[in-house]
Amino acid sequence: MANVKLELDEKQHGAFNLYDGESKIGEMVIGIKNDVLTVYHTEVDEDQSGKGYAKLLLDAMTTYARQNKLMVRALCVYVLGQFKRHPEEYADIWLKEE
Repeated sequence: MANVKLELDEKQHGAFNLYDGESKIGEMVIGIKNDVLTVYHTEVDEDQSGKGYAKLLLDAMTTYARQNKLMVRALCVYVLGQFKRHPEEYADIWLKEE
């Protein structure tokens, strides 16, 4: 079973990393500044595609954002696509760029 672990450095840059046992199989690269969580990129190993792992990373990130009262700037194509596809689900955390 895959699990997600948030790993940040002292500057609040890092990723929600996806592990299968000890092996890293995906990541959602983020940075946090003030009350904004910026998502830069989401990637899951090609041989793991179709298993819902990107959604697992998205769910972990949105849960973290809500728990920490952060707004999300979606620069990642995947996250932005999900936010646009389901705006009602993410309206409370989506920092839309005008």
